[in-house]
Amino acid sequence: MEPLDRFGRMMQEFMVRKVRTVSEQNRETILGMRSKKAALDYQDYVQKSLRRTFGRKPSKSPLNARTVGTVERDAYTIENVIFESRPNLPVTGNLYIPRELDGPAPAVLGVCGHSANGKAAEPYQSFSQSLARKGYVVFIFDPFSQGERLQYPDGKGGSYVGACTAEHNWMGRQITPLGEWFGAWRAWDGVRAFEYLQGRPEVDASQIGLTGNSGGGTMTTMILAATGAWFGATPFSMAAPSCYITTWRCNLENELPADAEQQPPYTLAAGMEMGDLLIPHAPKPLILLGQEHDYFDARGIEDTYERLKHFWGLFGAEDNLQLYIGPRPHGYHIENREAMYGFFGGCTGLDTSGEPELTIEADETLWCTESGQVDEMKPATVPDFASARAQELAEKRTPLEGDALAKAVTKLLALPKRPSEPPHYRVLRPLSGREYPANKTAAVYLLETDTKWEAQAVVYKLEKGARASRPIPGEGPATLWVPHHSSDDDLREDALCKKLAKQDVAMFTCDYRGIGESTPNTCTHRSFLGIYGSDYFYASFGEMLGEPALGWRVWDILRTLDFMGQYGYDQVHLAARGWGAIPAALAALLDERVVRVTLRNAPISWGEMVQTRMQQWPHAVMLPGVLQSFDLPDVYRELAKRGLQLNQPFSAEFKPMQKNAAAAKLEAVGLDAGLLG
Repeated sequence: MEPLDRFGRMMQEFMVRKVRTVSEQNRETILGMRSKKAALDYQDYVQKSLRRTFGRKPSKSPLNARTVGTVERDAYTIENVIFESRPNLPVTGNLYIPRELDGPAPAVLGVCGHSANGKAAEPYQSFSQSLARKGYVVFIFDPFSQGERLQYPDGKGGSYVGACTAEHNWMGRQITPLGEWFGAWRAWDGVRAFEYLQGRPEVDASQIGLTGNSGGGTMTTMILAATGAWFGATPFSMAAPSCYITTWRCNLENELPADAEQQPPYTLAAGMEMGDLLIPHAPKPLILLGQEHDYFDARGIEDTYERLKHFWGLFGAEDNLQLYIGPRPHGYHIENREAMYGFFGGCTGLDTSGEPELTIEADETLWCTESGQVDEMKPATVPDFASARAQELAEKRTPLEGDALAKAVTKLLALPKRPSEPPHYRVLRPLSGREYPANKTAAVYLLETDTKWEAQAVVYKLEKGARASRPIPGEGPATLWVPHHSSDDDLREDALCKKLAKQDVAMFTCDYRGIGESTPNTCTHRSFLGIYGSDYFYASFGEMLGEPALGWRVWDILRTLDFMGQYGYDQVHLAARGWGAIPAALAALLDERVVRVTLRNAPISWGEMVQTRMQQWPHAVMLPGVLQSFDLPDVYRELAKRGLQLNQPFSAEFKPMQKNAAAAKLEAVGLDAGLLG
């Protein structure tokens, strides 16, 4: 049957309104500054705000750096280097050293874009070779999941989940409940790579630049932001991010999903735009590099340049900020590389001319491992660190219950204060002919759950005949169903939902914003479920706003309960399935009108998701930092007092569990296996 999707643009316009407001206020703030003191105060504010984004600074462990091979060329030597950014977490890199140095020379730390072969990709070899020929010492390393550093290796040189950015988004999703952000992991690699480069005797530590393109432009930006947050200053003398800088407003309006490391949490909540990530570097030399035909909108880099030019000017350093937009599509093409050479040369006094003739090396020449993958070294991986951290937090946590748990849930979901009045709603045309149980039709109500930013929930009430008016008042008992993806689908296809719908009790369903009738038709056609899909897209922007998508979902369910309550339905059996199970459980915890809870295909815990390498639950239900406070078993323990039943729980791999396996997992987290329906 043709799916119902009458509100497919609702999430996009809801989010655009919020982000556009932040972006415009940010522009007014920066362009309204009139003194160096104002600029310094704002720089301090940005750096303090970014501490929440990047989280706790990791402890420094020994680099254990070693050169494992040397490549001799006419104008430079390449050392193939391995160091450890964290214990047993190897990083592979190439150090280009010009021949016949007279003394310590300027250096550049190169960071790769999203290339499968990492440091060996042609544009990154090109700028590394070129800079070395111009007299710079260059160190370029493989980011996570690129080159020699797969984090989900299949033992055959490939990845279980897809190399490069696919792995990035898997890891980003997996570490979110820990309160960590994948961009911070990448930035820490950059911090340790800088320390290695800085410590080389060939390097003038006072003149170290930083550059990268695309994912490397991201990494350039995030390393500057992170060092400002962690250390109070950026250690680089000059920087050149390419093909990343635009505005988050442009990315959102253009429906451009980005990688996990490109969506820094809490930044929009702090009133920042993308350019603010570069403010810790002010007023040192910086060139913004873009491309006219890039999907990172050139209008955004021009907007950012205008803001930052004013900001640098407050320090009397307008000339330290430049902009170059190349004539091509996305990429570190020769024009942009040459703009970087000229800019860096102006800072260091080295050669500012164009790119010399180059010979691109075979990938294998630049390998630091025999197989081309660090997997041969039996290293730790990000999933390993995540699993260990989840276990550590579980051992430290004091179980929460009662009001303490409710307060923790409310805080982490960033829920506003509930209004005393029920939500305004619209009465839409009833749905008939949809093959609902007992030939019932659905009265349809569009609840205005967020009047400021115009978000809605779609609520059905099953009726024996067509109804296009407000609900008939009832007394006490009612059922509220929260679906997996769509109330319309579940009413036809899910056995439990159909069973409840046939009972002689008032039956409501709730499509919270972003599912069912408001499933986004944005980003790309039918992208909703993808690792880069529209569900992920809005969840990642929610984290930047400091508003977890899970909080929006819980809020919509709570407001649906308020809607039902005004008509006398105040003894509610709240039932939910799949994706809907987590928000339904949290809403039930926060509303005493819920007297019974049934969760079908619910997960056992967030801890299990983090500790499962191939976990399949979506980013939108990964509550940031939750495992520092509580886990789902704490919620289930409270709901057991209201007759909770867990009907066929799903594993972290999003697969049904056998009853005995589910019982064992429940008992392992201190829950009674009798909860299983």
